[in-house]
Amino acid sequence: MIIPVILAGGSGTRLWPLSRSLYPKQFMQLVDDVTLLQSTLLRLTPLEEVCPPILLCNEDHRFIVAEQLRSINITPAAIVLEPAARNTAPALAVAALIAAEQQDDPVLLALPADHHITDTLGFLATARKGVHYAEKGYLVTFGIEPDVPETGYGYIRKGPSLDPAGSVNLGPPAWAIDSFVEKPDIDTAKSYVDSGQYCWNSGMFMFKASTLLEEMQAHAPAIVDACRRALSAGRSDLDFFRLGKTAFAQCPSDSIDYAVMERTRAGVMIALASDWSDLGSWEALWQAGEKDSDHNVVHGDVCLQDVQQSFVYASSRLVAAVGLNNHVVVETKDAVFVAPRDYVQQVKALVDDLKSRNRPETVAHKKVYRPWGASEDIDVAERFLVRRLTVKPKAKLSLQKHFNRAEHWVVVKGTALVTRGEEQFILKEDQSAYIPLGVEHRLENPGKIPLELVEIQSGSYLAEDDVERLDDAYGRHNNAEGE
Repeated sequence: MIIPVILAGGSGTRLWPLSRSLYPKQFMQLVDDVTLLQSTLLRLTPLEEVCPPILLCNEDHRFIVAEQLRSINITPAAIVLEPAARNTAPALAVAALIAAEQQDDPVLLALPADHHITDTLGFLATARKGVHYAEKGYLVTFGIEPDVPETGYGYIRKGPSLDPAGSVNLGPPAWAIDSFVEKPDIDTAKSYVDSGQYCWNSGMFMFKASTLLEEMQAHAPAIVDACRRALSAGRSDLDFFRLGKTAFAQCPSDSIDYAVMERTRAGVMIALASDWSDLGSWEALWQAGEKDSDHNVVHGDVCLQDVQQSFVYASSRLVAAVGLNNHVVVETKDAVFVAPRDYVQQVKALVDDLKSRNRPETVAHKKVYRPWGASEDIDVAERFLVRRLTVKPKAKLSLQKHFNRAEHWVVVKGTALVTRGEEQFILKEDQSAYIPLGVEHRLENPGKIPLELVEIQSGSYLAEDDVERLDDAYGRHNNAEGE
């Protein structure tokens, strides 16, 4: 049996301002009508004997992950919440420990949630060959045969071929692993590509749960021990499993490459028999996108004149450009990013600078997704804030009260069930309700269509932490995650 392990904890800072820490790239529809996370799961469905997946993510993204799985009718074996970022080795150790309890030594297929692959048949052929080696006790990684000297990826040097001499129709080629090398400079990358002896390190792996745990026990025992303690101290919370916070925080942070793959003698690399991109930069999105006659990739309301070889993304308003060549322009409701395509790798340093200034634009968009729906700030000034709320059918906000603000709700679409103090009543379209400061209240959507309303807050303090939760269907606590 094959258990997919999906690593969904990345932050995607190189795609700022579209990707933010509370809504990173793996949850976005960047190239087609499904998100990268959904695409990662859907391409696995033709695999024989594939089991429900194990997903690992951080707490802030848990409801996004659950909703995106629900919308494509996938029920996971587990959604594991990591209380701290500890890289891929602890994440995979946790997954292997969980999988070993669910199945009799299954094969794990470990995949980042943010890769873009269009040749599903080639990917599946590679995975099937990976099963062959994994079941024999090898640790398999998928390498990408490079076509350009890329400095943004790590490389793997091929060892001896593992395919029999003169063999045909055995699927994509496989090699023993000679060595892993760090991201090179451009001249070194060119020499790697010219030699034909290197592949890009894709970050995708396949191995039996027992094999991984044995190798980790040999090479990184502190990680395995900490993960066992974190699982023992963990607890179920709705549809999620929370690892023990203290135990997991004590776990060493390391990648599976450093902790195991560079040290093991059981490593195998199989060439991925399909296209691949980690969509890790605006340049990668330009490469993957559909281009017009001037080799531009455009999204949204865009008007261009004398613009070539550029990526222009508009999310909320008209973006017009004249005379650009080889540029990236990305517009969101609260930020605009402009750079030559040759400079887009520097966006990470830009985001680090913005974080050092505590800029909220690095954390969340104007629209923030909640377990009950979404909220979007429309206007804010001294003593008032206007917000648009969308509540999913049958969903409800927490029963709560505020100490520094009052609220006024105006229903735009759908039907609202309002709890205000001791009373409960229905609001229909164009009707409104006033919630005085300090009064217990709750908003619910009893209907079958999304409820949309405008919320006007007024008061001396309008921050998200002015909330006392009295009851919450999603297990959230006071001063956490807004309404």
